[in-house]
Amino acid sequence: MAQNCLGKIRSYYARLSEKEKKVADYILKNPEKIIHNTINEVAEDLQVADATVFRFCKRIGFKGYQAMKIALASEIIEPIQQIHEEINENDNEKTVADKIFHSNIRTLENTLQILDGNSIQDAVSLLMKANRVEFYGTGGSNVVAMDAFHKFVRTGIKAFAFIDSHFQLMSASQLGENDVAIVISHSGTNKDTLNILKTAKKNGAKTIGITSYPKSPICQYSDVALYTSSEETEYRSEALSSRIAQLSLIDALYVNIMVLNKEKAKHSLGKVRQAISHTRM
Repeated sequence: MAQNCLGKIRSYYARLSEKEKKVADYILKNPEKIIHNTINEVAEDLQVADATVFRFCKRIGFKGYQAMKIALASEIIEPIQQIHEEINENDNEKTVADKIFHSNIRTLENTLQILDGNSIQDAVSLLMKANRVEFYGTGGSNVVAMDAFHKFVRTGIKAFAFIDSHFQLMSASQLGENDVAIVISHSGTNKDTLNILKTAKKNGAKTIGITSYPKSPICQYSDVALYTSSEETEYRSEALSSRIAQLSLIDALYVNIMVLNKEKAKHSLGKVRQAISHTRM
């Protein structure tokens, strides 16, 4: 899959250091100039060290400056036709819908590019060994946690989720070493969610964090961290944009478990379908 360099820069922007943001701003404003400049020339223009530019390239997922230049050149020479979510008051309803859909597609593509294969494998491994799995999140992240429960209850693994943060904390206190806590927080800094995570870990549970910020407190306390990537716009916060990526990560975990736990999952799914069949006319 071709790497969308400019899209990755926008997606990572909020997580960059001040010096890295300086490099990002320069590239976003002068993409054509970058593909003809050496790393030394860029560093000199910005009055930063060559190492700062190199670290920036690594930070957004490239092996180095040259690899980033190749991706950027490909993007500029053969531009990907995409509608940016610059919604204005003159847009009609269909145009607004087009921009939202394209923005969501971009979020999924950028998240897929930063998805680490080893991390997803480790997360699935923990879930397969779990006696009990609980999903935690507050605010908008709780919607994702409840969706996760709605899926995982079909896997044959004991799954639980609660809306109230106090209930979540109480339940986390009852977890043990054979259990897994999946904590969802876009910022990775929510105090309630972090307290729940610490409580689960203190009681020996394995922990999986889903967040957009690699250096956040939630990552520090998670055995496995999965990251989402999203862009903030005038009409939607970065947190809202990341929701579609969080749901997709949960989906990926769920389907992996269903494939690996086929017989048990098939039996559990049949029981769920039979139970809810009586609710339909």
